[in-house]
Formats: sequence, C-alpha cells, structure tokens
Amino acid sequence: MAEQTTLESLLEMGFERNRAEKAVAKTGNQGIEQAMDWLMEHENDPDIDEPYVPPVGNVLGGADSQSTTEQPTLADTAEGGDGSFSDNTESAKKPMTEEEKLQQVKRLEELMRVKQAERREREREEELEREKQRRKQGQELQQVRQKLQEDEMKKLAELRRREKMEDKLARQRVKEKIARDREERAQKFGGGGPPSTAASSQPSQPSPSSPTGHGPPPTKKEYDESRIQVRLLDGSTITTAFKAQEPLAAVRVYVQMNSNTPEGQDFALLSPYPRHEYTELDMEKPLKELGLVPSAVLVVTKK
Repeated sequence: MAEQTTLESLLEMGFERNRAEKAVAKTGNQGIEQAMDWLMEHENDPDIDEPYVPPVGNVLGGADSQSTTEQPTLADTAEGGDGSFSDNTESAKKPMTEEEKLQQVKRLEELMRVKQAERREREREEELEREKQRRKQGQELQQVRQKLQEDEMKKLAELRRREKMEDKLARQRVKEKIARDREERAQKFGGGGPPSTAASSQPSQPSPSSPTGHGPPPTKKEYDESRIQVRLLDGSTITTAFKAQEPLAAVRVYVQMNSNTPEGQDFALLSPYPRHEYTELDMEKPLKELGLVPSAVLVVTKK
C-alpha cells in the first residue's frame, strides 16, 4: 500500500490530518497497523495536533516520492520496453471503488477496536499492579508504625518499672533509717544507769565566796531530741521521737509509713497553736530550727 493510500485510509477513518501525517511519517510508512498503534500510544501527547513539519528534502507526498515512482517508467521507456511496467504502475494507482473503501474502513475499524481493547486490558493490568504495590507499601508502613508503637510501649513500661523499683528502694531505705534511729534511741535511754546519788547524799554547803548563797543563773538546756505527736485524718494519733537536727521530711515519711493514709494521697502538716502550715521548703529544715524541740503536736490535713 503506497504512502498516500495509508494517509487517505487514516483520514477516512476520522483521524485529523495533522495526526495522520505524523503517524505515517513517524512509522516510516510501514502500514496502517503501525500508524494506528502510534496514534493510540501518542494520543495524549501535548503536540499531537500541531501541524507536521517534515525534514528538509523529505516532503510527504512531494515531488521526490513522485520522481522515485516515475523513474523506473522512464528508464524502461529508454530501453525500448513493451510498456508492461507502465501498465502495472497505472493499475497500482487505480482508485479504489466505494465497496473496496467500505471494506477497508470496516477492517481498519475492527483493527482499531481490537487495539483499543488490548490497550484497555493492558492499562487495567497496570492499574491492578499499581494497586498491589500501593497495598503492599501500605501494609509495610503499617507494620513499621506498629513496631514503633510496640517499642515505645516497651520503653514506657520499662521506665515505669524502674520508677517503681526506685520508689520501693527509697521507702526501704527510709524504713531502715527509722529502725536504726529507734535502736539508737533505745540503746541510749535504756542502757544508761540511774544517775549517781553520791553527790546528793552530801549536804549542800554554801560557797564561802558567795556572800548571798546563790550561784550563777542556770544555763538553757540544749535538747537533742524532739517528741512529736501527730494527729491523723481519722482522729487517731501516733507519737515518736526524732533527733533535733532531723528535717521535717522525716516526720512526713514516718506518717506515710505508719498511718492509714491511702497510698498516693498527698497531705500537709500544720501546727495548731499557733496555726501554721508547713511548706515544701520547711520540709528540708531541721526540727530545732522550726521550733518543734523538745516536743510538738502536728496535725495531718488534706491538700
């Protein structure tokens, strides 16, 4: 089929001239099927409807193609042939009848439908493959997120476990300290003998150097312990002794360990007379500095 016949067939099928000329030129005029394949593959190109500009010296349907087809006829005439080649050329250029054109158009339309069906099937398979890839990537992403969440939960659980362990150890240390303090106080007050009465058995004689018989004023006694009574939320009381230099926080810990206060419930300590509520800063101060020596009464209140 000649180049002009392929172009005319595409035009008869309803293709625009610019598209048809490009298809014939781009496929090298290899046939109507190749031209249709090229048109379907490039139908979405942005420049598909622009006029086709052939290269210099290669004009579609121009004088070069005509001279090429006419050259054998001229050579055959010069050699004195019988004109059979001219007859064949004329028969090849003979226009198609309406019935032949209709049959060719039907065949080409059927071919186009087959090509379009193949293309739709190929696009459907490609879309299915892309959907599979998207699902696979989504599953992988979900697995990564789940693993990160599990790792985060493990870290939080480990952190909470360590905090509980440290709190338990701290409570144990406080208990041990309170037990040691009790033992020291028991040894101190229980091991010493009664005060000696030898000096008291002798009569008291006034000092000759003191004309009035009165000695110097007595010095203020220094207490190294404080007896603290704590009134709890339910009205009951607990009493124990602390060293004068111990901080008020020791009393707070003692209340936590020996009262029926629910674990985790925060409370405050206050002196009823005069009324004074102790702050977090007071917890670090020694009992002596807070005026709770040699004895004091404290009240537990809810925060």
